[in-house]
Amino acid sequence: MVATRYRTAFQLYPYARVPDQDADAPVRHPVVIVGGGPVGMGLALDLGRQGVACVVLDDHDGVGQGSRAICFAKRTLEICDRLGCGEPIVERGVVWKRGRVFRGEAEIYAFDLLPEAGHRRPAFVNLQQPRFERFLVEEIRRAQGGGAPIEIRGRNRVTALDRHDDHVALEVDTPDGPYRMEAQYLVACDGAGSPIREMMGLGFEGRVFEDNFLIVDIRMQTEMPTERRFWFDPPFNPGETALLHKQPDDIWRLDFQLGWEIDRATELDPERVRARVVGMIGPEVSFETVWTSIYTFRCCTMDRYRHGPVLFAGDSAHQVSPFGARGANGGMQDIDNLGWKLAAVLAGDAPDALLDSYHVERKQAAEENIAHSSRSADFLTPRNAAHALFRDAVLDLVGEVPFARPMVNSGRLSTPCTYDGSPLLGPDALPGAPARTRPGSPCSDAPLAEGFLLDRLADGFAFLAIGCELPKAPMAAGLALGTVTIGPTDDPEGLVAARYLGAAERGLYLIRPDQHVVARWPAYDPRAVEAAVTRALGRC
Repeated sequence: MVATRYRTAFQLYPYARVPDQDADAPVRHPVVIVGGGPVGMGLALDLGRQGVACVVLDDHDGVGQGSRAICFAKRTLEICDRLGCGEPIVERGVVWKRGRVFRGEAEIYAFDLLPEAGHRRPAFVNLQQPRFERFLVEEIRRAQGGGAPIEIRGRNRVTALDRHDDHVALEVDTPDGPYRMEAQYLVACDGAGSPIREMMGLGFEGRVFEDNFLIVDIRMQTEMPTERRFWFDPPFNPGETALLHKQPDDIWRLDFQLGWEIDRATELDPERVRARVVGMIGPEVSFETVWTSIYTFRCCTMDRYRHGPVLFAGDSAHQVSPFGARGANGGMQDIDNLGWKLAAVLAGDAPDALLDSYHVERKQAAEENIAHSSRSADFLTPRNAAHALFRDAVLDLVGEVPFARPMVNSGRLSTPCTYDGSPLLGPDALPGAPARTRPGSPCSDAPLAEGFLLDRLADGFAFLAIGCELPKAPMAAGLALGTVTIGPTDDPEGLVAARYLGAAERGLYLIRPDQHVVARWPAYDPRAVEAAVTRALGRC
């Protein structure tokens, strides 16, 4: 019998018996995804839209309660646009980009996360993780209605696996008893405590941060502006830190640093929690407590994200502190990287070795996120007297000396990784072009005469031609390449030219299916393009 580990907020995929349970021999599927959170569902949607048959196994029948991840970054929203569900997420969420930092009761620093204009999506949207997951599942249902080969099996728990060179054999438990199935590729998206990782005897490298934090979600009506507020040493939590965020439906996230030596039961006592909340928002504001939790965190990563036909994504592969909203956002960038590669391999367009680049690129991203996250955690929770002295000196200076303001580290917020040094990259052969759009970088959005640039990019490999001539229906490495041609009338604000040309007069970009730049040139050269696409597919 499949045990219940947590209560669900929404029942989205109730258990139903499937033919695999009655088959004489285990049925093999191209891709099996273990874990139905945002990472697993995002990957299933991406694969299904590309025609790749996949099965999601989740040990519950819906999404768990509690807001958990709430901050979804601009790059995640752009990925969701590509997957077809960005618009409802932004419409339902709380849009913000301003942050304010306080020391005691005095504001010492403020920042704007998206100071430049010309982007379709905002810097961040706050939305409770259960609702984010629900939008993904609803989009999967729409995709299934259009023929996408996606299957979700609720209350199916993997209890054992046997890894072979070319497949994975699984034992799966259900309310009707166990059955066996096989996967050509298995993707573990089963969270920080990943049972798949444990079954394979794989561990983490990293460190545990000796601190505890209390999360309180409350419902209150207030005229307080939509912004991120962070306090060092506030009067309502002396010697510690605190954080305030707005969510939809008049829900607000409050976060209190507690220290390491605490009694959890005492800190979760409703009256003690209420006293903390009143200290932050004031006694005159009425509120209702919706959810409470205490968490600790660690910054760590697996040594390798690929083990033959088994791949790890999201929290099962890497974990960071919650400061900077890098967990769920990093996981969504994992599947953005992995989805097109799995599809290319299964279609025969790329060798199996292409999947090794998933580990190379996303391990680089994880290490970058862990470095940022660890620095934030060390600033917020100093490990020793020297760190504390540095932090206090920065906080002393920030009100008077502008150079100290960027040193105030209340959580460097999530930004996408540029895959510098990736084996899949082609040449950076456009003199004078901006560094922000160099090979390896995610494409920068920009407004067009009609719509936005990222919406025009195809799902597959594509050219972005700015003032360049292209052949009709270009091909390379046996693939048809999409084209986005930009002329002066298509770029009325000149932001495409500014972000992609810089000092160059014209330019040609080769873009991957995940909207990362492969290569760029001043003009079309069929031999150079052929070589770049071949390299991007891992054929050399």
